[in-house]
Amino acid sequence: MSVTQTQNSDDEVLAHLGYKPELKRSWSGFSNFAISFSVISILSGPFISFFIGWNNGGPMAIAWGWPVVSALILVVGLCMGELVSAMPTSGGMYYWAAKLGSLRSSYFTGWLDFLGLLAIVAAVAYGCATFIDLTLSSFNGDWAAGYSLTRVFLIFVGVLVVVTILSIFSSHLLAIFNNISVWWHVVGTVAIIAIIAFLPQHHASIADVFTQRVNNTGMFSGSTDGLGFIFVILPLAVILPQFTVTGYDASCHMSEETKGAANSAAKGIWQAILYSAIGGWILLLAILFAVQDPAAVTASGGNVVTVLNQALSGPWVSAVLVISTVGQCFCAMACMTSTTRMLFAFSRDGAVPGARFWTRLNKKGVPLYSVALVAVLAIILTLPALVEVDINGAPVPVAFNAVVSIGVVGLYLAFAIPIYQRLSAGSAFKRGTWNLGRHYKWLSLVAVIEIGVTTVIAIMPTSLGGIPFTPDFDWKYFNYTPLVVGGTLLVLWMAWQLRVKNTYTGPRSTVDLPDGLTTAEELEIEFEQHHPGHEHHQGHGNKDRIDIS
Repeated sequence: MSVTQTQNSDDEVLAHLGYKPELKRSWSGFSNFAISFSVISILSGPFISFFIGWNNGGPMAIAWGWPVVSALILVVGLCMGELVSAMPTSGGMYYWAAKLGSLRSSYFTGWLDFLGLLAIVAAVAYGCATFIDLTLSSFNGDWAAGYSLTRVFLIFVGVLVVVTILSIFSSHLLAIFNNISVWWHVVGTVAIIAIIAFLPQHHASIADVFTQRVNNTGMFSGSTDGLGFIFVILPLAVILPQFTVTGYDASCHMSEETKGAANSAAKGIWQAILYSAIGGWILLLAILFAVQDPAAVTASGGNVVTVLNQALSGPWVSAVLVISTVGQCFCAMACMTSTTRMLFAFSRDGAVPGARFWTRLNKKGVPLYSVALVAVLAIILTLPALVEVDINGAPVPVAFNAVVSIGVVGLYLAFAIPIYQRLSAGSAFKRGTWNLGRHYKWLSLVAVIEIGVTTVIAIMPTSLGGIPFTPDFDWKYFNYTPLVVGGTLLVLWMAWQLRVKNTYTGPRSTVDLPDGLTTAEELEIEFEQHHPGHEHHQGHGNKDRIDIS
């Protein structure tokens, strides 16, 4: 099939869903996979959130927790793939919720998705800024001596400015960046693993990596035994893989710019999750085996750079930091691209105040004002990171941890709503060319349960001083995730009751209807008449298998 035929088919599918093509369809299937792989970024999450796993369970929590949680996340990704194959639009989750459920569920899903994506942009950009500061410190001791949260925050703002500028160029250029990012991540990860596997003179034992426990939260007097450790401390380590292996909905949000989107976007999701899960686990195990002095790592607040400094000489530490930092820069750009496309789509359907600004495209076909808005909101969300916090004498970025948790809660709740609705729809759901067959039942149920448990974990206090109504409580230790997410839901509920339920009509049809057709339903009838063999219909002999070819 020629490129022109493929694009025409993509545009016909998009018209069937109610939209005319506005964004430039210049992305290949590899580019679609690349953006989700770049957003997940195993050069980002395992480095910038290593402290979460170490402080809340230690090496054991990381070594065992990563593969278990990643397998559950892959289940969520498979369910997402089936949905995007049936409805490949930039709106993704809120569009699916509107078609499978109600306008109210669509409205809440869209805003949760945007909140989660925004928090991921903020978290990745701030983590990138931290590693830029650490990298410069590894080359210049005078720079390291003057460490301050203010300077890191200014670098964070600088990262967002650079990402914003690069993001307003053509979509095709962004695709090229993401393609390069894939190879940087693959080659860079292999290089880091080789460096920390072969250069250290000593490695931790298998028992140290898979059984050693740490409780650096201040709760339960630091005990690593008992029910408190198992049911309160250990679950907090889940946020490390859950934060890292997320944002793969980027494949959905870029579907209107991808050729062969019904297949490419679905495959982009599960492939990005699977390859990242395997590569990330090997990388984390290599880091854990490189630990020379566990007590010193704990005293540093679980800082991964402490591990590197213990195991490697200065030049090699700098090399690892450079590789990771560049990967995080690629990740920040991919996150910005995904978030702005979602905001564009949600605004296109009238769900965002000032929608005419966020849907305005520049000459390159990029939503310029959406990019700027996301950058500004990310800065505001991360302002608490300016407050210095020590737990047990160790510097722990509590505010950064909260931003990470906000991203996890917002995104995964937005994933859960349409997955549950698809489960409820049963055989009435019109499958796309890539689907789960009859396996959707148990896969969807597992996905919803996993997200529910993760959400509860993400809003839990992360330290003794963060537990409200206790003598040690202080607001600077507080995990403000429940305040941000809960406050957002409250504002959305009030807005819905007072006005939005009378104005929000869900996904709007922007396509130019053929002569004689006046409704989206009639457009669907004509589409099916002209495409009787199109696999958007139910069945086609593949309903009893998972097609991941």
